[in-house]
Order: sequence, then C-alpha cells, then structure tokens
Amino acid sequence: METTGKHARNLSRVSSKRKLVEAQAAFARKMRKKRIALFQSLISSLTRPLHILDVGGTQEFWEQMGLIKDDVEITIYNVLLIETSYPGLVSMAGDARNMREFKDKEFQIVFSNSVIEHVGTYAHQRQMAEEVQRVGERYYVQTPNRFFPLEPHFLFPFFQFLPVRLRVFLVTHFNLGWRGNIPDKQEALQAVQEIRLLTEKELKNLFPGAKMYKEKLLGLTKSFIVYKGWELH
Repeated sequence: METTGKHARNLSRVSSKRKLVEAQAAFARKMRKKRIALFQSLISSLTRPLHILDVGGTQEFWEQMGLIKDDVEITIYNVLLIETSYPGLVSMAGDARNMREFKDKEFQIVFSNSVIEHVGTYAHQRQMAEEVQRVGERYYVQTPNRFFPLEPHFLFPFFQFLPVRLRVFLVTHFNLGWRGNIPDKQEALQAVQEIRLLTEKELKNLFPGAKMYKEKLLGLTKSFIVYKGWELH
C-alpha cells in the first residue's frame, strides 16, 4: 500500500509538472503570435527580396512565422550548423559576439529571439548587441525581463535572484523548466550560469535609441522587444 501511495504521489507530481509546462507552452505560443504580428507589420512595407539574419534561430520558428517564401532569404546563425530544407534558408555557424563573417549593414534585418540572455556576461551581451547593430540596417531583438517573477527557463519563481549554489541544488534535485532534472552538478552549474536575464535599463543601454515593446502577462512585463531602423523605408 505504501508503494502504491508513493507511486500515486509521483504520478501526481508528474501530472502537475506537465500541466505547468503545457500552460507555459500555450502562453509562449500566444506571445509568439503577437510577436509575429508585430514583426510582420514592420516588414510589410519593405521592398523584396528581404535578406534576414536570424541570430540563434531555427527553421521551425520561420515555418511558424509563415515567412519561408521565394522573396525572403534567411541566414540562420548559430553556434552549430543546423539542417535546413528550403532554398531560401541557409545555416551558418559562428559566435554572435563576433560576427566577423559579415560586412557592415550586410542584412536588411537582424532578428534575434530569446538569445542575448544566453551569450554570457553583460560585456558579452554588449558585444552581441554591437554586432547586431553593425551588420543590420534594422534589428528586432526579443529577450525575457529579469524582473518578471517566474524565471522563463526553469519555471521557478524568482529563480534568477537565488544564490548560484541554491540554484544548482534545485536543478540537480528537481525537474525544473524545459530541461528537467540535471543530476550532474557541473552540467547544472553550466546550465544556471549560461543565462543572464536583462533589465529594461540594461537593454536600453545596449540598444540606444531603439523603440521598445513590452509583452505583458497579468499586467507585468514578461519580456521586451527592441527594434530600430524601420524608418529607413
């Protein structure tokens, strides 16, 4: 009976975890639709063909955007090469902090969705921001808000403000967020330290003069979008 009870409790925890992840995924899809609508409204009057650099993106994202078209050329720039199955999509590997492969203003648009919080320290984030502004005539960059109560990667309230040792303990002992439980302490430490969420002030400092759109949940700012250069057209 005791074993049965433990099994039932485990199933209940798994069910609760699944519901939380599903709810977060549903909200993410809703936010993505709004994000797509904003981006499409910005590019609607641009002359074609469009040349877009996506820093840290995926083919699946652009499929969901509905922007894989004959008159749109997208370069997906990641740490590792990814497979693409469309003529207009090209994969390149490199470092977002030093995109030396590209000339100044080589792309009409530089797009980046939830990437800049993963590149390292604030100095590293500044390097990426400077490169985004260098290689693109325009840019559109989204990132989560550091002060939103629920940390978006680990789905744990105020996780980003906890001491590193406590964050590592939580990650190694509990199924948190998209990656779940990470038993190896070194791997858990790496997972914790590779994310540095930005504040509104920091983001404005990285992208001076940019317009900002705030994505809201229950009246609180969940994430930011900064964009600039669209007045060129």
